[in-house]
Amino acid sequence: MSKEKVVLAYSGGLDTSIIIPWLKENYDYEVIAVCGDVGQGKETDGLEEKAIKTGASKCYIENLEDEYVRDFIWPTLKAGAVYEGKYLLGTSHARPCIAKRLVEIAKAEGATAICHGCTGKGNDQVRFELTIKALAPEMKIIAPWRIWDIKSRDDEIDYAEARGIPVPVTKENNYSMDRNIWHLSHEGQDLEDPWNEPNLDKILQLSVSPEKAPDTPTYIELEFEKGVPVKLNGEALDPVSMVKKLNELGGANGIGIDDIVENRLVGMKSRGVYETPGGTILYAAHKELEYICLDKQTLHYKMEVANKFAELVYDGLWYTPLREALSAFVDSTQETVTGTVRMKLYKGNCTPAGAKSPYSLYDEDIATFAEDEVYDQKDSAGFINLFGLPLKVRAMMMKKHENK
Repeated sequence: MSKEKVVLAYSGGLDTSIIIPWLKENYDYEVIAVCGDVGQGKETDGLEEKAIKTGASKCYIENLEDEYVRDFIWPTLKAGAVYEGKYLLGTSHARPCIAKRLVEIAKAEGATAICHGCTGKGNDQVRFELTIKALAPEMKIIAPWRIWDIKSRDDEIDYAEARGIPVPVTKENNYSMDRNIWHLSHEGQDLEDPWNEPNLDKILQLSVSPEKAPDTPTYIELEFEKGVPVKLNGEALDPVSMVKKLNELGGANGIGIDDIVENRLVGMKSRGVYETPGGTILYAAHKELEYICLDKQTLHYKMEVANKFAELVYDGLWYTPLREALSAFVDSTQETVTGTVRMKLYKGNCTPAGAKSPYSLYDEDIATFAEDEVYDQKDSAGFINLFGLPLKVRAMMMKKHENK
C-alpha cells in the first residue's frame, strides 16, 4: 500500500529545511516539496537538490512571478491598498498566490495534506490556510509550529545541526526575512525593540540608505493604462520587468525603506523594516494620476475602499466574495486612469514632477487665477449661503438661548 502524500510549502529557509525530516520522523507520509518562486532570486538555487537530500520524494520549483504581479500586485496597486498607512503588503499578497499553486499540485499529486512552516504567532499561517480552505476545503493542514517541541529559531538551528542539514542562518545572524519580487522584510533580533534604530548598512539588500544615495535626482516617466503601469521612460515593459527595473532605480536612490510597527491579525504588534523600492514609486505615481483623473466623490470613496481592501489582503482574505467585489469596483474606477506621471527620485524621497492624461478632469481655463470667461465668481455667493445655512440656523438658535 502506497503512503499518503503531503505537499510542503518549501523555501529552503530555516523553518522548512527542518520540516522535511520532522515530517518523516513523525508522520508516515511521502513528502513533496513545492517552492513557489515569486521572485526570491538566488534563494531557489540548489533548492531541489537540498529538498531531495533531506528526504523529499520530489521538489517542484514553480515560477509564479508573472502571475503574482498580474493577478495579485496589480489589483492591490489599483486599489491603492496600504495597510495602516505604511505597509505595501509584500508578504500578504504573495501567500495566496503561493498557496493557490500548492493546492493545484496537491490535487494533481493526489495528496491528502498540505504543510506549511508558518509560526503560530504570525499572519502567514492564516493567509496560507484560508486560501487552502477556500480552494480545497477537503484538504488536511499540518502546521508543525503549533504542535512540535521546538520553541525558538535557536532550537531550529540546533535541530538542523544535529541532522547535518545546512540552513541559511546562524545564531549570530538570525533575522527573519521574506523576499519576493515586490519587497524584502526584516524582522527579529535587535529590531524587536522599537527603540533601536535599524542598522540599515547591515540589513539592506535591495536598497542603499538615503545618505548613500546619489547627490543628484533621478527623473523617470511612468505610463499607465487603466491603472496598470505599461511603460517606463517610453519603453513598454511586461509586469515582471517593470517591477524589477523600478526596484533597481528605487533601490539606487534609497526609496521605499519603511520602519514599521504593525498590528498583526493574531493580536500582537510586531516591528520590522521593509524594503519596497519599486512598489513605493508605483503607488506614488498611480495616486498622482488618480488625482487628475477621478472625480471628487469617486476618489474619496475609493480611499475608504483602499483601507478595507488592505485589511482583507493583510488578513488573508483574498479568495473571498468581498475582496472580489471590491476589485470589481476598483476596476470600474480605473477605466479613465490612463496617462503619464513624471517622478523625481532623490535620497529616499519619491515626489511627483508632473502628470498628464487624456482623461484629466483638471481644466486650466476654470482653475486659473487669471481672467477667464468660464467661471462666474458671483455664483459662489449663493452656493456659500446654501452650504452654510445649517451653521447659520444653529448659530441663531444658540444666540437666542444665550439672551434668556
